[in-house]
Amino acid sequence: MTTNDSPFTAKAVFAGGCFWCTEAVFEQLDGVGAVESGYAGGSPEAANYEAVCTGKTGHAEVIRVDYDPQRISYEQLLDVFFDAHDPTQLNQQGADRGTQYRSAIFYANDTERRAAEQKIAALTQSGKFTKPIVTTLEPLETFFPAETYHQDFARANPLHPYIQAQATPKVCKIREKHPGLVNPGQ
Repeated sequence: MTTNDSPFTAKAVFAGGCFWCTEAVFEQLDGVGAVESGYAGGSPEAANYEAVCTGKTGHAEVIRVDYDPQRISYEQLLDVFFDAHDPTQLNQQGADRGTQYRSAIFYANDTERRAAEQKIAALTQSGKFTKPIVTTLEPLETFFPAETYHQDFARANPLHPYIQAQATPKVCKIREKHPGLVNPGQ
């Protein structure tokens, strides 16, 4: 975790499907100090894996990224976010289905909201995606950390079949598309 004198002073919260996959993608970025899996969008009482899996809590599986804005910008994090998942799939990523797997950006302030709106507009105009982007922009009210066993799951379980089939390809895709953003020590 970060300390008060840490350069990792900014935070961003993204939902791009399963938090195991999203966490693995962002952990490899230079300028990212920590990535924590969690929940956002619902009540404190429902911020647990068993409840969130029902798809009825309002929560999404999210990650909170602690980063150094002098080394990686919020806009670069948005680039990685949109390249790491399919933002045109409504309430799912691959075989994972339900509102808890929605594509969402949980913004903490108007600057983040505007940056996300501009990114979506630019991607839409570019024609990069053949279907409309369904990523929601939601105000971040509270981030709830996920249970301990979810933290660093891909790193701790690299041979897990789900990690090999889902997370590893996303990690590799970002390494290929954004080699300048990947921490050379990763």
